Amino acid sequence: MRIFVIAFSFLLINSSLLQAQFFGPVDSRFNSIRQNGVSTMEAWGDSLWISPELNLNIANSADWITPENADSVTSADGRVFSLSLSPDTVVAGLGTSVELNGASIPTAFGYYLSTDGGLNWEYINFPLDPAPAEDCEINSAVYDPDCDIEFQYGNSTYRRTRITVPQQSPPYDIDHSGSTILSVNWASGLLRSTDFGQSWERIILPPSSADSLSPNSTYQWASQYRGQNIERYDPRYDNNLLGFGLLIDSNGTVWFGSAGGLNLSDNVLTAPVEQVRWDHISFSGPSNGLLGSWIIAIEENPADGSIWMTNWSTSSSAGERFGMVSTMDGGQTFERHLIGERINDISFQDSYIFAAGDNGLFISDDNGQSWIKSPPLRSPNTFIKPSARYLSTAVTSDRVWIGTNDGIASSSDFGNTWEITRVNYPLRGGNIHDPTGRNTSTYAYPNPFSPSIHDIVRIKFDVENTAEVDLRIFDFRMNLIKTLKSELLNTGNYEVIWDGYDQSGRKVANAPYIYVLDIGDERVTGKILVVD
Repeated sequence: MRIFVIAFSFLLINSSLLQAQFFGPVDSRFNSIRQNGVSTMEAWGDSLWISPELNLNIANSADWITPENADSVTSADGRVFSLSLSPDTVVAGLGTSVELNGASIPTAFGYYLSTDGGLNWEYINFPLDPAPAEDCEINSAVYDPDCDIEFQYGNSTYRRTRITVPQQSPPYDIDHSGSTILSVNWASGLLRSTDFGQSWERIILPPSSADSLSPNSTYQWASQYRGQNIERYDPRYDNNLLGFGLLIDSNGTVWFGSAGGLNLSDNVLTAPVEQVRWDHISFSGPSNGLLGSWIIAIEENPADGSIWMTNWSTSSSAGERFGMVSTMDGGQTFERHLIGERINDISFQDSYIFAAGDNGLFISDDNGQSWIKSPPLRSPNTFIKPSARYLSTAVTSDRVWIGTNDGIASSSDFGNTWEITRVNYPLRGGNIHDPTGRNTSTYAYPNPFSPSIHDIVRIKFDVENTAEVDLRIFDFRMNLIKTLKSELLNTGNYEVIWDGYDQSGRKVANAPYIYVLDIGDERVTGKILVVD
């Protein structure tokens, strides 16, 4: 019965969303978030930190705090890729994107550390290996100390490829315990600092072919040179060395998620690098284990100590599936959840579990035995568009937060009602991220607008005195293509949405369009460029 009620509610809300075109009044605060896409968030107590610019919210305040001393993210190209919190301590993994051979490459940028709750920040450079000698042949099958690097593990000596550039090594996840920081990076694998980022060590991981790593045994890592297999620790040829997910659980066990499975260690936090040991669990087919090889997010449920992780598929032909798994016994057995759904993040509030995914928000109130898909999130004055991807989630003292590519939603009643935060750039006076922004009577965003990519364009306007509002959209020959009418609107900032279709339900052609807003006796106009 509950699932039927939820589904029926979804139809009602989705229908009303499509019928309603005018929303507001919307909050256009000066102290706002940087952008509507929030892929990373982390909570401690009543404080929430979010990407991409270390914005902070305390106790669900309407105003968001932007750090004054973190210019690597406020003024430079750095963006928050990962966060780890403890009382008064914030550790942020920073990344960026660079253009290389016509492609955008995720790239490491460094780290930020604050030990006073975000008042002051220390920037930490991303650790890289020294560059090789100019005359070395990096892919040589014979060890060259000027090219590869020798390392000791147990009683054996091995060699590994150098990581000398930040490309493909952004810190996708980060966690800390005391002054020890662990950073999970793609090509750089797992990095450890035991002195709050002043120095770093590279932690050795099991080869994909091994189910454990112990200093008492010897191992072979695969690499290639001129089409032949050679022995070298090389992330280009072993998916288990490519890092993405990380958790230090309440018992001090470290969970490392790679593109080649799950790795657990009971001594990463304290052992010398050459003595770190691992258990490696890989995807093994349709048995009751992992759903897929790629581990994206790993979280601990504080209610019962169970560990939850998202699985992504790297090879559907091998039987891998998207979804989540949980374990109560340290990875000996797994329970599978939301099979087929691409889940990005997980959070826990009392007996509830929230799973943020590409296809929506999923909620369970019985420890994952059953799930409901939330209807599109909506507050009394605005909404998250129905096609939004749900990217991140965190829980503060009394509410759950959801980050999407269309804004942030939060709920203090387990998802029954929502409050929504979006940028809503002010018509006048700019905001903290652009305090000298121009004044205007109306604007449309996104602009240019693609109906197939963005779904809707939001047209912002101001009602100074209570009035009805008419919107008319014309092509550049001034042919009327769409008319929308509001009910009586009180004083405030509003937005009206348009889906890129004309009055007959046909998608409009790529072209510039003029919109006219009649707000009582006042008329304002603007332009929208449709490019689909």
